[in-house]
Amino acid sequence: MGKPGAFLDVKRVAHAERDKSQTVADFEEFAQPLSEELQQLQASRCMMCGVAYCQSGIAFGKARTSGCPLHNLIPEWNDLLYRGLWDSAAGRLSLTNPFPEFTGRVCPALCETACNLGLHDEPTTIRDNERAISDHAWATGSASVAPLPAAATGAAKVAVVGSGPAGLATAWELARRGLSVTVFEKSDAPGGLLMYGIPNMKLPKDVVARRIELMRKSGIAFECSADAGDPAVAKRLTGGEFDAVVVSAGAGAARTLRCPGADLDGVTLAVDYLTSSTKSVVSGSDPAISAAGLDVVVVGGGDTGTDCVATALRQGAKSVTQLEFLPAPPEKRAEGNPWPEWATLKKTDYGQLEAIAIQGEDPRLWATNTLEVLEQEAGEGEKGGSVAGLRVVSLDWSHGKPEPIEGTERTIPAQLVLIAMGFSGPCASVFEALGCKTVPFRDGVRPQLAAADEHLVSTQGKVPVYAAGDARNGSSLVVNAIADGLACAAEVAASLA
Repeated sequence: MGKPGAFLDVKRVAHAERDKSQTVADFEEFAQPLSEELQQLQASRCMMCGVAYCQSGIAFGKARTSGCPLHNLIPEWNDLLYRGLWDSAAGRLSLTNPFPEFTGRVCPALCETACNLGLHDEPTTIRDNERAISDHAWATGSASVAPLPAAATGAAKVAVVGSGPAGLATAWELARRGLSVTVFEKSDAPGGLLMYGIPNMKLPKDVVARRIELMRKSGIAFECSADAGDPAVAKRLTGGEFDAVVVSAGAGAARTLRCPGADLDGVTLAVDYLTSSTKSVVSGSDPAISAAGLDVVVVGGGDTGTDCVATALRQGAKSVTQLEFLPAPPEKRAEGNPWPEWATLKKTDYGQLEAIAIQGEDPRLWATNTLEVLEQEAGEGEKGGSVAGLRVVSLDWSHGKPEPIEGTERTIPAQLVLIAMGFSGPCASVFEALGCKTVPFRDGVRPQLAAADEHLVSTQGKVPVYAAGDARNGSSLVVNAIADGLACAAEVAASLA
């Protein structure tokens, strides 16, 4: 055990962030990690609990998973980190999490919400500790980031469709188990959501690229610009070249506005906007979609909405407003949301904090519904069809359902409207191209599973098809996608043994 009683004497200190006036001027990472010495001191706050809910990864009631879905051995590597045994800590972390460099940056830290110390004090900085261990491992060439042995001649061949967090986790675990893996990615570069869906200032693309390179050195092949929904690609996947196919293409069916004017020019899906921005950052070219000089309205909250706010500010937006359909969550745990459940609390993330610093106020308008997207009046000789603003109304949620408040209708100017309303589920086209059945799911579809607790999909073809991550479960967190990818890989490997 590390330092007994340290949690009584050492106060929580999370990573610092660059000044907001600096962060909005570029797309460089805004987080500034602590020194190694200070990070080790933070690790000493871990109480080495007998029942460590931080690593439990179990569900309580209707809330999201409590604790880490990967079941990271958190007290163990916190102790190793405190004692300065960085390489051992990295090895222990890699036993459960193949990509701590991702989760250490973008995970909402389900572990910290379930930390026992958080019951009466501030929780241990578990996510920061995880990132520090991972960054140190990469910087020092730890064995935890060494290439895997190449698959043996004659090993079973598996195709993985999609290279987001679930696809990469599936591919890595299959390769670790000795199988031959080829990853098919419809975009021009591997990484999926990690590459183009999360901005560079939150997840630097060189962090993604070095992981992809390590996977290539481990014998995992990547084929980009290969859409499994294309008949030619689908025929190859199911034609006998591979012994199994795993679909981990994410939940790509984005929700859209359902109101008059929703199809006007300037109304754009958040994922398309963020992809355009990241491609421009990586290539050094001008973005295909830019917020420069425009009034921007982001419809929807969550991480994607926050990323849109932050990106628009960096592109030089004239103003940024964010519409939240739901009322603001409480500042403290509600009586019906006890520890160790995931705490549903009002969170002011980096994008909102930057907007407050630049614009002088929180960009969010809570309990607000969009009634109509307004069209610009076209001048003589001009083409119409462009957005001019949104007509919105405030909502009363006091009776448990949204009711428009009379007299609150108003217009918000906007020349760019970004839709960050989440995803209804996976795109059916990939499963249909592979001969798989789909069933209704939420407000979209999902693959029909052979059994509820399995990843095998009902298919009429000879090659077994599996689903993992958001393509199986619907839109969720990166950490959940990684966990499901690992579980799927174990199922596939067992079936091919």
